[in-house]
Amino acid sequence: MKRMKRSSVVAMTLFSAVVLSRPLAAQSKAKQDHPHQYHHYQLIDVGTFGGPQSFLGNNDSNAATVVNQQGTLAGFADTPMPDPFPSFCFGDCYVEHAFQWRKGVRTYLGVLADGVSSAADGGISDRGLIAGHAENGEVDPLIPGFPEIRAVLWENGVIRDLGTLSGGYESYSAAVNNQGQVVGVSENTIPDANSMFLPGYQSRAFLWDKQRGMRDLGTLSGGTDAMGALINEAGQVVGWSYTSSAQSLNCPFPLTTGSFIWDKKHGMTDLGSLGGTCTLAQDLNNRDQVVGSGYLAGDQVSHPFVWDRASGLTDLGKSGGSYSGASAINQNGEVVGGMSLPSDLQIDAILWRKTRGKWQSTDLGTIEGSGCTWGLSINASGQVVGDDCSGNGAFAFLWEEGGSMVDLNTLVLFASGIHINGVITINDRGEIAVSALDANGNSHAVMLIPCDENHTGIESCDYNLVDASAAPQGPAPYVPRTERPPQSRRTNRPHLRDLGASQQN
Repeated sequence: MKRMKRSSVVAMTLFSAVVLSRPLAAQSKAKQDHPHQYHHYQLIDVGTFGGPQSFLGNNDSNAATVVNQQGTLAGFADTPMPDPFPSFCFGDCYVEHAFQWRKGVRTYLGVLADGVSSAADGGISDRGLIAGHAENGEVDPLIPGFPEIRAVLWENGVIRDLGTLSGGYESYSAAVNNQGQVVGVSENTIPDANSMFLPGYQSRAFLWDKQRGMRDLGTLSGGTDAMGALINEAGQVVGWSYTSSAQSLNCPFPLTTGSFIWDKKHGMTDLGSLGGTCTLAQDLNNRDQVVGSGYLAGDQVSHPFVWDRASGLTDLGKSGGSYSGASAINQNGEVVGGMSLPSDLQIDAILWRKTRGKWQSTDLGTIEGSGCTWGLSINASGQVVGDDCSGNGAFAFLWEEGGSMVDLNTLVLFASGIHINGVITINDRGEIAVSALDANGNSHAVMLIPCDENHTGIESCDYNLVDASAAPQGPAPYVPRTERPPQSRRTNRPHLRDLGASQQN
């Protein structure tokens, strides 16, 4: 269904407020009598390769779109085989293999020759190109006993090693576009005690394509290290770079960190800062807009920002508390994230929209009983998904215009035996990639398919709408899981909640 232009909605609202005040009051009462209803969702557990767990990516931003607009999902899952490098486990100390899931069929994507594990965690493009990382069977001579990791690209089921920069031994892909351009990070052989990537050696942002291979994008002025995080269809790259050798108080990186955008015409451009020592971009759309979070001077308060080349860095506003941030932006320029309320005792998911040249925020609320909710993804229809940002992983939510926030567990059909505890992304068809836990605390990669007009003829779907306020509770209780080894070789890229939301307790 096409959405009415926002300017038309504003004009109609102003006219109605002046001329039709009584009917509007009646409509308001009618809305209360008939609350917004949501679709049911079909839950699809994509399964494993014989081991206990499966996964979808490692970040909470749109940097890695694990489900594309055609509904193809990319991830990785355990085999029953123990990891042959238990001191540096690839993930949860099982051998893991990358997969794609499409229309009920899960396909094994394979590993590099002589390699053991692989993970499709660098995103999937609408053309079905999948980025990730894999072991190549070698041991890094600079890090004793550490298996080499290489950025990889899957195209038509064939895996390609993207190599490394400057004679380094490790690389990691973060995102891919439809042209087959991949961005990420690679180490070189220059000693660096403050590496952004792996300890001991300098890390550099790369852009890879078939014509030129892997190229070093450089760093911002004053910096030694950088990482590539995002790429759009125009080939613009967004990432993070050190900007000085000064320490940063609250940044996930040890030194003062800024964010950049790179393109062929302008090279690397510093997005600027809000005065603090940490500015982290989190998402990029195809309209030259970047969103993220940055600390103010003193590094005690963080704000969300939006950047474009015409306006530069725009602070989206002061929160009631000490920290807020933006995590995702859609192609319409709508932004989602979170904001702490006064006294920092509660964090609510927030939606920002630009109306008449000014950014306006909408508090999406929180799940009843929760003190921390964060918006992580927004699609072209304005549907917002997010989850519990307290670190407990208790729920994932959906918000739609005209409705209240709802726990996705209450919309799932049938007793699945698992509890949805985290969200990754939502595509424009309303399909949601989530993580879930079973009764034993094992992680499951899950697709949620809406029972709506875009997904007709599904036998297991209930196409009746559900009143979220009267929906039953989810089928399985939340079970915390804490045994993932700290030595994991899977690189966890920082995300916006590192800017303070986790400091609530």
